[in-house]
Amino acid sequence: MELLVASAIGVLTAAGIYMVLRLRTFPVIIGTSLLSYAVNVFLFASGRLAMNAPPVLRDGVDVYTDPLPQALVLTAIVISFGMTAVVVIMAVGSYLSAGEDLVDVPKEDVDIPQAPHSLRGEPVE
Repeated sequence: MELLVASAIGVLTAAGIYMVLRLRTFPVIIGTSLLSYAVNVFLFASGRLAMNAPPVLRDGVDVYTDPLPQALVLTAIVISFGMTAVVVIMAVGSYLSAGEDLVDVPKEDVDIPQAPHSLRGEPVE
């Protein structure tokens, strides 16, 4: 069982890193999601894998699972959902403003004009 979970964590991590290194925004978003899934499975497995064991203490129960990793995974799921929503909105905004979803900047767009002084927080002269 541990070998299967460790292999799943490794495959999710490898696929996530591969997708993050792509040049389009959608694979990058999928890659960060895969990496967060790998972290969630790792956190869940760090509490030891116990089959058919309750997560809370009760009278007459000798074997129970640790509830802390379950709480950490639940928190990580909520945070990764929020992070994914923000990144998707940023990617859609980037696509709508640039007309393409490439992550790198083309050579002809290297000299991007600066924002006005008032937007950068510098005093206007």
